[in-house]
Amino acid sequence: MNPLVWLTPTLTALVLYGLGQGFVKKYISEIPPARFCLYFVVAKAILNFGYFFSQAHPPPFASEGRHFLEVGLLAYILDGTAWILYFESIMAGPITIVGTLSAAYPALTVLFARVFLAETLNPLQYVGVVLVLLGCLGLSYAPADPNAKTTNRRWIPLAAIALILWGIAQTLVKFAYTLPNANDANLALLNTFGGILTLGSYGIICGRKGAGSSREWLRSFLPMGMMAGGDLAVIIASRLGPISVVSPISGAYPLVTLIFAGFVLKEKITPFQWATVGMILVGMFLSPGTS
Repeated sequence: MNPLVWLTPTLTALVLYGLGQGFVKKYISEIPPARFCLYFVVAKAILNFGYFFSQAHPPPFASEGRHFLEVGLLAYILDGTAWILYFESIMAGPITIVGTLSAAYPALTVLFARVFLAETLNPLQYVGVVLVLLGCLGLSYAPADPNAKTTNRRWIPLAAIALILWGIAQTLVKFAYTLPNANDANLALLNTFGGILTLGSYGIICGRKGAGSSREWLRSFLPMGMMAGGDLAVIIASRLGPISVVSPISGAYPLVTLIFAGFVLKEKITPFQWATVGMILVGMFLSPGTS
């Protein structure tokens, strides 16, 4: 298969995730994370329902597709739960360490795909994937603030469980495409349902205090729409390409966020960060392979 067939939606996800994270970084001090989750679910519903109704798809609740429905819904319940745990870990622990840990989830996806899906890559692709993963970890790293204090250490299991759940969720998405009645439009529908059950519930319970202003809606809906678009692009890419490569490349969005932060937020980019950018770019060049 031509790598461009799946690489295009993968790179689209990379850009959308990166820009979305950049705008979240810009406005996070004004909008509580729980309300970001509510806006995220709304954006998912609009985008995914639009995709679902505009694409040909088998009946989503047909009996022959029951296994696909169960696996797909489980994947996105795990994904939404991981987001909740990630937000909770950010509030409880040091963001520099939490961010570095969360950036490692594609490594688990590669491992799970190898063990459970028997998915293999050629040697150059493995080199590329490792470079992308190391680059993402490097971009997420920042020296610990000696003045920062945490009240407890509950962020450690929260962040670790989120990491594992993301790895499992992406592997399940790829597995779902091997089942009868598999279809990306139906998977987009399940992505929305999973988000409603997890992120939506979290947002209603923890983010209902204080009315969201029209300004808050505008400032949150753009990044959440980008994140939802990234999710949809990954759904499409996962059907067409190896998840062992799709996950690391789409997960390299800190690269785009770094550029956004440098040019829009006027944050200084260090030589170490530039080196990790180069590592990611080389890894992205090698990862698609020629098969």
